[in-house]
Amino acid sequence: MIKELLVDEAKKVSHAELIDLLNQDLSREYQAIIAYVVYSQVLKGSEFMHVAGVLEEHVVRELNHARILGEQIDYLTSMVLDEASARSTSNKAIERMQLERKHEAEIIRNYSERICQCEDLAEYATCEQIRGILIDKRIHQKPLETALSINASN
Repeated sequence: MIKELLVDEAKKVSHAELIDLLNQDLSREYQAIIAYVVYSQVLKGSEFMHVAGVLEEHVVRELNHARILGEQIDYLTSMVLDEASARSTSNKAIERMQLERKHEAEIIRNYSERICQCEDLAEYATCEQIRGILIDKRIHQKPLETALSINASN
């Protein structure tokens, strides 16, 4: 049922369009690496100490996501981009985490769509790699949600 909904929502793409979309995803992964490094250093206060540590761990996973995407793009015989996408930010810790939660939700939607697009193009190996990234992305949401809910209750 869920897969059918995703398939209906996923825009059909050509191989060239898929490669372009994967490069856009890669660019967002580069930006996530930058964001998590910065966030882990600038989050202050006892309520954010755990989150800052978790974000440091996420940097390693984001780097692995970028590596996986780069390998898949190269496998699909295209040029791998090396630019980070622009991303909105804030000087306030809560706003930063709210923005990051929003970015993660968008990325999860994109990867869900990418899985359907890869299946449609019979790019099953790429599809499986993206499934693994998607699992990590859902895990990344938890510390942000926890920190935001703790702060909202204070």
